Amino acid sequence: MAKTVAIIGAGCSGLTAIKCCLDEGLSPTCFEKSEDIGGLWRYTAGHFLCNHLQEIVEEKRASLYNSVITNTSKEMMCYSDFPTPEDFPTYLHNSKVLEYLRLYAAHFRLLQYIQFKTEVCLVSKTPDFSKTGQWEVTTECSGVKKKECFDAVLICNGHHVEPYLPLESFPGICDFKGRYIHSRFYKKYEDYRGKTVMVVGVGNSAGDIAVEISGVAKQVYVSTREGTWVLSRIFHKGLPLDMSLQTRCHFWIMNSLPAGLLHKLNAKQMNSWFDHDNYGLRPKDTSWLKEPMVNDHLPGQILCGAIRMKPHIRRFSESSVMFEDGSRVDGLDDVIFATGYTVFFPFLDESIVTVNDNNVTLYKNVFPLHHEKPTMAFIGLVQPLGSLLAASELQVRWAARIFKGAAQLPPVAKMFAHFQSTTERRIKCFGRGRNQTLQSYFIDYMDEVAVEIGVRPNIMRLLVTDPKLAVQVFFGPSTPYQYRLTGPGKWSGARKAILTQWSRTINPARTRVVQRPKDSGSVMRHIFVLCGLTTAILIGFYCVKWETLRPSGPRF
Repeated sequence: MAKTVAIIGAGCSGLTAIKCCLDEGLSPTCFEKSEDIGGLWRYTAGHFLCNHLQEIVEEKRASLYNSVITNTSKEMMCYSDFPTPEDFPTYLHNSKVLEYLRLYAAHFRLLQYIQFKTEVCLVSKTPDFSKTGQWEVTTECSGVKKKECFDAVLICNGHHVEPYLPLESFPGICDFKGRYIHSRFYKKYEDYRGKTVMVVGVGNSAGDIAVEISGVAKQVYVSTREGTWVLSRIFHKGLPLDMSLQTRCHFWIMNSLPAGLLHKLNAKQMNSWFDHDNYGLRPKDTSWLKEPMVNDHLPGQILCGAIRMKPHIRRFSESSVMFEDGSRVDGLDDVIFATGYTVFFPFLDESIVTVNDNNVTLYKNVFPLHHEKPTMAFIGLVQPLGSLLAASELQVRWAARIFKGAAQLPPVAKMFAHFQSTTERRIKCFGRGRNQTLQSYFIDYMDEVAVEIGVRPNIMRLLVTDPKLAVQVFFGPSTPYQYRLTGPGKWSGARKAILTQWSRTINPARTRVVQRPKDSGSVMRHIFVLCGLTTAILIGFYCVKWETLRPSGPRF
């Protein structure tokens, strides 16, 4: 009889969890609190009530604003055995991401394993857990509670649900007479027309919201304590940023450099678009490679004065705010706190997992270290500098093989030592901030998990067996298809997907047929070749003519 697995959440992690469990012969049951799939990527409208965290947004579900577009290109963020349709744009609006998830769910027939409008209230160990590793899952649907026993549990509810809003860090906010909300409750820009607005924070949400509001607001201010690097989605020659930089070759070179040189090169690269000093954005400590903001419009809005950067807040008053540098803004109407989220699992007891200021003790961000049996896994509890969807899928592939018994975890002591070493490395690279507790390098993390499954691509072997593919895998973008080339879960279409990934990326933008002008460099090369051939012919002709006309020999 197949082992049963409870999956909590039907977002991008939950959907691939169902599929991967089926691939390993497990029997999945997915519980979704809302009436539809998509999780974070399913936009729903809402409104807020002034100065209260009682906004009408779906409770206990991640929320996003209507204009959200992915920061990761479609080829880097798709599932490893299901490429995004070629006609989809390179960067997807949230509605397109949801459409892609629906296509995925339909293609692999996943919906039949989901119980909608069913909330997980409690997950607890069974009395004989030390022997069986089984879990008791209590759910509620239409007011009726139900208990079921499962052999394993996959936690796929995400970490963008519980807003982090430390009001005690902002003196005087209770005296402020305007409106203030957390960015989780921001939906549309119309409510801010003609208003003076301040956005607190410099993450991706803060940048998006500030830019969007700045088109209709009287003035927008952005307050930051630390500053940040800002990147464009568009890289050299108009190619996607992540596909250009997230390569094994680039990652290998960066890892080979001394830390000091790496930081200097990083700062130079970040400033290649614009000088962050001149825009008040430069990070306070450039030795930490924190996640940059990806925003194509922020520098332009700062340059034209629609957005003004400000330092950290000293205190609020009824209608104004004072900053640490002594400057002040009067007539403030609205404040939006883009201050991040708190990792939160309301259905788990602290004895099962402990969260301390967003720190969770997990082996490779997936398995708890202290459980007697490895039958619970946390999916998506990581922030790679790249695609979370791709990382989540690889995590689930690993977890499903552990549940099946086809793979084993190392001893607890070894897992704990690995946790400590990776924590130290993370702090050294990204700092100690609560928003950096889940940070990691994309290729580094993906390969770490891939090793556990046996699907990490072997470049040297590919060089011998398939040189053309090896070049693409090493020098090209590290797309998820690379983890379907060999080993468990091998997909026959992975090679083709890798060799055709650039055409799927570029073709959607070619909506107007343009005749390419002749490359001047190519023309010059042709001219030089023609001149060389002409010279050779003339010299040859001259030599033949000379041989014909010259005297046959001396006369005596």
